[in-house]
Parts: sequence; C-alpha cells; structure tokens
Amino acid sequence: MNLILLGPPGAGKGTQAQRLERAHGLVQLSTGDMLRAAVAAGTEVGKRAKAVMEAGQLVSDEIVVGIIADRIAQDDCKSGFILDGFPRTVAQAEALDKMLAERGMKLDHVIDMKVDDDILVERVSGRYTCAKCNAGYHDKFQQPKVPGVCDICGSTEFKRRADDNAETVRSRLVAFHAQTAPLLPYYKAKGVLGQVDGMAPIDEVTGQIEVVLGFGA
Repeated sequence: MNLILLGPPGAGKGTQAQRLERAHGLVQLSTGDMLRAAVAAGTEVGKRAKAVMEAGQLVSDEIVVGIIADRIAQDDCKSGFILDGFPRTVAQAEALDKMLAERGMKLDHVIDMKVDDDILVERVSGRYTCAKCNAGYHDKFQQPKVPGVCDICGSTEFKRRADDNAETVRSRLVAFHAQTAPLLPYYKAKGVLGQVDGMAPIDEVTGQIEVVLGFGA
C-alpha cells in the first residue's frame, strides 16, 4: 500500500506516519532524508543532486522523483511506503504519478489532514523530537510518559527545530495554501483522496486514518 500524507507543517503527518510504519510495515519516506542519503551514497542521481546544490541551486522535480524511484525500489519498500513532504505542487504530483506508472505502481490513498491555522502555530511552536530516534513530542499535547525519557528508545536527548516559531510557521502556512492546496482537487479527481480531522486527539486521528485505509471499523 502506497500513501501520501498531506497537510501543512505541524499537522501531525510525522507522528501518524510513524504509527503506520509500526502497525503495517510501511516505510516513511522524507524527501529531505532521501536526498541527503543519495548524495552521501554517491548514486547517479545523488551526484546530480550534489552538483546542483553545490552550485547554490534548487534540486529539480526530476531529480527528486529520481531519488524517490531509487528508494522505493529497495526491499524494505515492498510492503508499501508513505510519502511525507512530497509532492508539494500539481506538477510534482504529475511527475510522481508518471514515475510510478512506469514501474507498474500507483498511489492507493492520499490522506488530507485538515487543521486550523491558528492551532497549528501553537502546535508547531511547542514541538520537539528525540535526538536519537526522531520520535515526536510536544510541550502541551504529547509529552513522554516518563518526563525527559523517550517512549520509543529511552534516550534522554531531545532537539527542536530553529524554525519552529510563530512567525516562520505562519509564512510556511501561506506557502502551503498557495502551492499545495491545489493537490486536493487533483487527487480527488483520481478517486484516492481521503480526509481526516487533524484537530482530533492523536489516537482519534490514527483511528480515522485506519478507516480510510480500510483497516478500521
């Protein structure tokens, strides 16, 4: 099963993707992580990406889709994957669909996590992650069961993103609505779009996603 989780920064995509990984053996794919891995590994497409970045330019959609193509061909993606952070535009969605079709693959579900912008600012401003396993937490909404200790790996080291502040988040939301909102009618027309209430408690959001995927009641 191949999925995309859509939603603005702080919607909870990472948290839900981790739960889907554990429950169903899917692999969460972050384009940023894949890009860095491809460059480090010196793959053909990684070398192209490195040259572009060293020239101070943005990596093209073609290169990003090529990196995704290489990654989903690996054995751990046989049960399916979850794309987080890509596509961001209709042009990227079209390029992704073409690449998947060429490999006899397709997207099974695109899940839109609906949230309120003002609440998102509060969410993002308080979030942090485990420095070891990247499990996500929040000052108000999701603290570790044991204060200062990661629930997943037991690490006591945590980190926050420097750009997780109210001003930056609002700017990112403006960009999201302008670029990514058109993806909703695109995927709705393809019959793969599902929507969940991203404002609900985390367990309820997970349950709604399970229903969309056909696993829940």
